[in-house]
Amino acid sequence: MIEARPVATPRLDLLPLRTADAAEMARVLGDPALHTFIGGEPYSEDALRARYRRLVAGSPDPAVSWLNWVVRLRAEDCLTGTVQATVDHAARVAEIAWVVGTPWQGRGIAGEAARALADALAGGTVAGPLEAVVAHVHPEHAASAAVARSAGLSPTGVWQDGEIRWRRLPPPG
Repeated sequence: MIEARPVATPRLDLLPLRTADAAEMARVLGDPALHTFIGGEPYSEDALRARYRRLVAGSPDPAVSWLNWVVRLRAEDCLTGTVQATVDHAARVAEIAWVVGTPWQGRGIAGEAARALADALAGGTVAGPLEAVVAHVHPEHAASAAVARSAGLSPTGVWQDGEIRWRRLPPPG
């Protein structure tokens, strides 16, 4: 099993998720509009804390690692969202996802965070050598498609649960 380690970008710190992040993240993720494409509704602080406790404990499957980060915007000293990777060690594939709170959208934060995560994964510095980094994006979610493109992923035409699979292959060599 591998664990999330801090990742820095010019503006952001991707910090390994902690249960203690639930209070601030409940406010960051509290806008029901965030759930337009992913479904559900915002978690209460207590429910988010319980969810984070499960995520921090890690996958019950030893062949899979759950890696989760909160995204901290250094200039404002606040959390703005999350990025995550589910690494299937047998398949050597990491599936990534991202979410940025409504007040911080449109500022390139999701793209910068997803790009840093995908670069670290594709470069083997997080999970060892991988065959691919993938994400699933709702076909009507143009902003999320732009984030995937920014992270170096391309649409594959493969559909899963109503979303398009995007894929980034490792660099040749």
